[in-house]
Amino acid sequence: MCRPTGHQDRTVVPVPATPPAPSVCRLPLPVSENEQYAADRRPYAGSVEGIQESSRTPTTDHHAALFRPLTVRSLDLANRIVMSPMTRSGSPDGVPGTDVAHYYRRRAAGGTGLIITEGVAIDHPAAVDNRRVPRMYGEDALAGWRTVVDEVHAAGGRIIPQLWHVGPLWGAMSRTPDPAVTPMRPSGRWGTAGTTSYSDEYVARAAQPTGPMTDNDLAEIIAAYVRAAVTATELGFDGIALHGGHGYLLDSFLWHDTNTRDDHWGGNLAARSRFPAAVVAAIREAVGTDMPIFFRFSQHKQQDYTARIAETPDELQVVLGALADAGVDVFDASIRRFDIPAFEGSDLSLAGWAKKLTGAHAMAVGSVGLGKPLRDSRATGAAEVVDNIAEVDRRIESGEFDLIAIGRLHLADPALATTLRTGSSLTPFDRAVHEGSLH
Repeated sequence: MCRPTGHQDRTVVPVPATPPAPSVCRLPLPVSENEQYAADRRPYAGSVEGIQESSRTPTTDHHAALFRPLTVRSLDLANRIVMSPMTRSGSPDGVPGTDVAHYYRRRAAGGTGLIITEGVAIDHPAAVDNRRVPRMYGEDALAGWRTVVDEVHAAGGRIIPQLWHVGPLWGAMSRTPDPAVTPMRPSGRWGTAGTTSYSDEYVARAAQPTGPMTDNDLAEIIAAYVRAAVTATELGFDGIALHGGHGYLLDSFLWHDTNTRDDHWGGNLAARSRFPAAVVAAIREAVGTDMPIFFRFSQHKQQDYTARIAETPDELQVVLGALADAGVDVFDASIRRFDIPAFEGSDLSLAGWAKKLTGAHAMAVGSVGLGKPLRDSRATGAAEVVDNIAEVDRRIESGEFDLIAIGRLHLADPALATTLRTGSSLTPFDRAVHEGSLH
C-alpha cells in the first residue's frame, strides 16, 4: 500500500472480537454545522490586531441562554457558541501556518466559546486526498498546531480538532488523487448516487467498486485515530471531535448502502454501529476521562442528501446509544437547517433527539442567521441574513440542545459572538468575499 511521506511508524492494535465496553464518566446535564469548503485559498495577509480581545463575561441580556457557561468534563466554556468545522484548504503540505493560527485566534478573540477546527487528517494513507488539508502527524504539522493552540488559548478561547478520514469519498477533493491509494470502504461500495453536488464525471469514477476493508485495515485505522487523539491531547487541545457524518468513513459503516458486510461489522443497525463505537472506545481508553469527545453525525450523505441512517427515533437510539456508551459526550447533529423536525409527529430537531435519546449533550448546526442552506449559497454566491438567533436561544433555554455551531457567519464576522452579545447587526456571508481567504 502507498505510504505518503511524513507518516509515522504504525503500532497496529488488534481488531476486537466484540466492541469494547469502557466505563463512561457521564457528567450531569446543566439546568435550564461539514459545512465544508474545498477550494484553493489565498493566504491571510492581515493581523489579529483588528479584533479587540473580548471579555469572556456577557455584559448584556441579548440572547441570555447563548451566553450561559457550560462544562463538559474538563472543558469549561464561557458560552454556547461554537465555530463549526469548515475545510479551508489553507495548510500547504498539511502544515497549518501562522495565517491559520491567526484565523482561529481572531474567532477566539471575538468571544466564540469553542472552536472546532476544520477536518484534520489522521495518520493513514487514505485519510484525506487534499494536501492542503492539515494533518495530525509529522513534526512540521504538529509544530504548526502548537502555535494554533497557543494563539487561541492566549486569546481566552477553547479549541478542539475534528479528526477526519474520508473513507469512501477519497478522490472527491483532489483532481489528481494518488492512484496507488485504495479508498477505505466497508464493503467496497461508494454508495448509490442520489441528490448530490458531485459531478457526473466524479460519480462515475468513484462508483467503481473496490475491495472491502480487511481486519488489518480496520485495526490500522483504529490505531491511527488513537494516535491522533493522543497527539492532540499532548499538544494542549481542549477535547477531541470525530467526523462521523456526511458519508465519510465512520458514517459509511452506519449507512446500509455502503455497509453490506456479513461479518461482525455489518448486518443490522446495531452491528453497523460497532466500528464507529470501537473507534470512540479506543480513543476514550487512550485519552482518559478528562477529555471530552464530540461526534458529528448526519442523516444525509455527500453521495445522497436525501439518505437516512435512521427512519425512527428508536433506530437513531440504536446508533447514538452505542456511541454514548463508548464515550461520546457531545453529539454534533449535522443538518442543513438547525430547526428542521427530524421525524414525523414531532417538532424536535435532530440535535434535540440526540439529547433526548442519550442524555448526552447535543449541538445543533445549520443555516444559523442565514436564509439559504450551504448548497444553495454556493450556487448563488451569497446568503441573506435571517434573524433566527432568538429561536436558537429559545431552544437552548428550553433544553432541546446545549450548543449551537455556526459556520458561514463566523467566516463573515470573526467577532460574531461579540456581535450577538451586543445585539449588533449580523454581517451577511458572501462566498466571493469570505470563502476565498483566511481572514
